[in-house]
Formats: sequence, structure tokens, C-alpha cells
Amino acid sequence: MEHKSVLSPAYELQACNHGTNDLELAIWQVPCPATPHISKPQRIARLRGRNMALLEGQILRRLRRVGISIAPGTGSTQTFAIDEEEALSLGLLCRALAPMRNAERMRQVARHIEGMNHSEAAYWLGMAMHRKNPRRVLCALRLLLTDPHAC
Repeated sequence: MEHKSVLSPAYELQACNHGTNDLELAIWQVPCPATPHISKPQRIARLRGRNMALLEGQILRRLRRVGISIAPGTGSTQTFAIDEEEALSLGLLCRALAPMRNAERMRQVARHIEGMNHSEAAYWLGMAMHRKNPRRVLCALRLLLTDPHAC
């Protein structure tokens, strides 16, 4: 019998369909023995509206690959446990895309974030969550991941 001695943080994905083309995804870090400093759920990121609609198909395909299928239906919130690697990547994706307006640059950022390994995503998400000016961190990330001459 194998014992897993390493505890890892616990995350969950909440999906709420508010109507046609109005899906909202939120990633939460929930209390668990690995994170005793977290006493109540902490929202990592959220994405809804035009930016979510633009990349909804890509995000839903990604979720299906890890066994999460969001059922259609309006108004109810569905909750799914999600592993750390996927939570960090999705959290970073949601935080980076939320304020963006240029569709082509959004696709570039999404493609690069999806290609990041666990360490890179954890680094950038940590910087975006725990720095004094997280907007500057996300702006720097978006600049690094996009080609200004391509648009």
C-alpha cells in the first residue's frame, strides 16, 4: 500500500451558467490540512462575459480533458474538485484575460499560458496574487506573451 506523504492544497472550480453565452467560471482555494492559514475559501480568479465567451470552447475542451463536464442549465452553480496544476493554470488564465480587449492578443496569451509548465504558472499566479501591485505583474506577463507587431 502506497502512502502519499506530501499534502497539497485543495482547489475547486465553480461554474454558473447565467444564460445563453454567459458562463462564469471561478477558481477557489479551499481550506485543507496542507494550507492551515486558509480558514475560508479564497477566490483565485473569475472569468465571465465577452472574454469568457471568446475562449469558452477552448476552456471547456481543456476541462473535459481532465474529466470535468459542465452541464447546460441556467442559474445553478456546479462545483468540481480540481487538481493544483489545472487550478493554477486556469487561475492565471482567468486573471490575465479578464481586463483584456484585443481578441487576437487574448488568444496569444491563452495559448502561451496553456503551454506553461506547473512551476511557471505557479510563479506568475503567485506574483499576481501576492504583490503590492498585481496589475503591473499581469501587464508585464501579457507584454511578454504577446507579439506587439502581430496585431
